Amino acid sequence: MGSRIPSHQLSNGLYVSGRPEHHKERPPTLASRAVPYTGGDVKNSGELGKMFDIPVSDHLKPHRPSSSSGSFRSGSGPNSGSGPISKRTSGSGPISGLHPTGLLLTSGPVGSSVGRRSGQSGQVEGQAVNSAKGKTVYGPAVTVLGFDDVKVGFKVSKTLMWMLLVVVVIGLMVGTFLMVAVKKPLILVSVVAVLVLGGVVVMWNCGCRKRRLMSFLRKYPDAELRGAVDGQFVKVTGIVTCGSIPLESSFQKVARCVYVSTELYEYKGWGGRSANPKHRCFSWGCRNSEKYVADFYISDFQSGLRAVVKAGYGAKVAPFVKETTVVDITKENLDSNPSFVTWLADRSLSSDDRVMRLKEGYIKEGSTVSVMGVVRRHDNVLMIVPPTEPISTGCQWSCGLFPTYVEGLVLTCDESQNDDVIPV
Repeated sequence: MGSRIPSHQLSNGLYVSGRPEHHKERPPTLASRAVPYTGGDVKNSGELGKMFDIPVSDHLKPHRPSSSSGSFRSGSGPNSGSGPISKRTSGSGPISGLHPTGLLLTSGPVGSSVGRRSGQSGQVEGQAVNSAKGKTVYGPAVTVLGFDDVKVGFKVSKTLMWMLLVVVVIGLMVGTFLMVAVKKPLILVSVVAVLVLGGVVVMWNCGCRKRRLMSFLRKYPDAELRGAVDGQFVKVTGIVTCGSIPLESSFQKVARCVYVSTELYEYKGWGGRSANPKHRCFSWGCRNSEKYVADFYISDFQSGLRAVVKAGYGAKVAPFVKETTVVDITKENLDSNPSFVTWLADRSLSSDDRVMRLKEGYIKEGSTVSVMGVVRRHDNVLMIVPPTEPISTGCQWSCGLFPTYVEGLVLTCDESQNDDVIPV
């Protein structure tokens, strides 16, 4: 006899071919019960750990029931996270992408690159990266200033200087000739006196040029950003706030600064070691200098407007910020300053029997600062950029002072920013 095709009756009375289907237990969804907090433990995270391809030891894997008893198969539920997922390589970096949901997970501060792994030496813009020795290194968005980058000089034409030199030579020749011909040394003495007076005036200007420049910068009137036009040179005084790249001082670790400076000085006696090629005897010379400045914001006291100060990306900046001594080191107290010894070791600087002094200066967020630069308006963005021409004080012949100039964007802050900082 031929084989009989099996059939069965449905609940509505109809007969259909085939064997009756056994109803399987419906897998639970995430919304059907409360999900316990795992605390980030992959062992307790279930399907979440599988979704990110994190291996779990065999003895900790959840028991899978057999298919005959109503299985709970991974990936069968609507919220189980099944589907193609681009896997990442081993390491501690972020996942490259989750295509089903469009979710992208990244780590690090704002502005960091996607896909960077922790400990990677690359930098993005001005993001601070700690080197293997512990020294903070910034990217190209942060301007690195040298020890003598602030150019302060006399704005006197070269033609006038050559004319004065010619007059001096002619005066000496005429005085010598008259002294020999007339036999009166008073003429030569008068010429020498005039030359000595001229030398005193030059020395006076050299010694007072920075003080004269600071006086000029303080007395320069503040401008109102509301009425400033594009290309106008202004001085703006107000409260500063950090941009996308806050800075941190090297030794004291003062956070959220727009400008930081840490300089190591050494004293040189008679025949001692020089801290730099220009170091003279019986004076302090700079051995190591770390100065950084980045783009920041300033809120004008006059109008209340806020402008972007473009001090980063290698801009020419002339900061006049008072530094304070944080550590004085001699042969006797070197061992009692382990943090200073560590700071030296991070920079591969020797800690032998030298008289050293560490100074730090900074402009912290919330400080009152004066900025001198040129206004730029672009797409409703108000900016202050470095001027193309040097800033000159002008001449004061009545005081015997030559015109003094400084190049770059000027930042002035009279006092150290330890007190009187407005929280922002």
